[in-house]
Amino acid sequence: MAKAQKIVLTPEEKAHQKVRRRAQIKRDRWIYLLLLPGFLYFIIFKIVPMYGVLIAFKDYYAPSQFFGPGFSEFGKDWVGFENFRLFLTDSSFWMLLRNTLIISGMNIIFFFPLPIIMALLLNEMKVQWYKKAIQTLVYVPHFVSMVVVFSITYVLLRAPAAKESGGAIYEIVKTLNGGNGVDIMQDKIAIYWVVLLQNVWKETGWGTIIFLAALAGVDVEQYEAAIVDGANRWQQLIYITLPAITGTIVTMLILRMGSVLNTGYEQLILLKNSGNADSIQTFDTYVYFQGMQGGEYGYTTAVSLFKSIISIIFIQSANAIAKHAGQEGLY
Repeated sequence: MAKAQKIVLTPEEKAHQKVRRRAQIKRDRWIYLLLLPGFLYFIIFKIVPMYGVLIAFKDYYAPSQFFGPGFSEFGKDWVGFENFRLFLTDSSFWMLLRNTLIISGMNIIFFFPLPIIMALLLNEMKVQWYKKAIQTLVYVPHFVSMVVVFSITYVLLRAPAAKESGGAIYEIVKTLNGGNGVDIMQDKIAIYWVVLLQNVWKETGWGTIIFLAALAGVDVEQYEAAIVDGANRWQQLIYITLPAITGTIVTMLILRMGSVLNTGYEQLILLKNSGNADSIQTFDTYVYFQGMQGGEYGYTTAVSLFKSIISIIFIQSANAIAKHAGQEGLY
């Protein structure tokens, strides 16, 4: 197969191309100005802090000097992969991995499909004022603080204390269970479902935004043609709506797989107590307690870097599987 011939521009053509590029930048200067804050955000808060990854390979603790004449990238406190070895051989590693995968797996299996289902249901509503009212109601929980969510959960599920009755759900379970109450907040298995239901209530409505935007791009003429051919609402959903947003669903799933080891720490720290501590401890809470409270910054940076590497593997694998299945993937 013959190679494509390389196009060589004359000095005049190069000068003309440069002038045209400058004119285009000048014409679209306000668009570039709008991009500037986002560009600076990623430079300042995402790219520059990557220099700090070096402390994952150092015996670094809080009082140590990070910048300045006393800091050396490969100085005497350089320990190589020792922090990673300590973490992978730690007795709590498999417990952290198990809890993280259980919580993330439940979110993917049970929570991920819910915004899609809700978006499809909202899309089928024809009364606009009712549709907007429902959308507003399901969006609101996203803006509620996790502390408030925990407070509501505690009030509903708490076990009875001295001279106080238990929460509403506790009392209902107690009645249905023949007078035997179940302290869900202390239960090592039930606490996983509490985490899941909190996420469902708080984020399902917010997650519909992307899918509703994708549904808005479906060609209306396809529905009109399907109606002419005698297709009912269910058939329109199966053969037109779902195929139209499959690309968006796959993209969001790939992105979700990239954060499979990220469970957040605020929610889990609030729910953690003496009864469920072994179930609720994940990589994120472990990093918080060991790093922020224990001052082991080098060690916890290694843990975070380990999470990032695994996340890259997950997202690359999910993208490859999506392409193999005939989808576009992320790239």
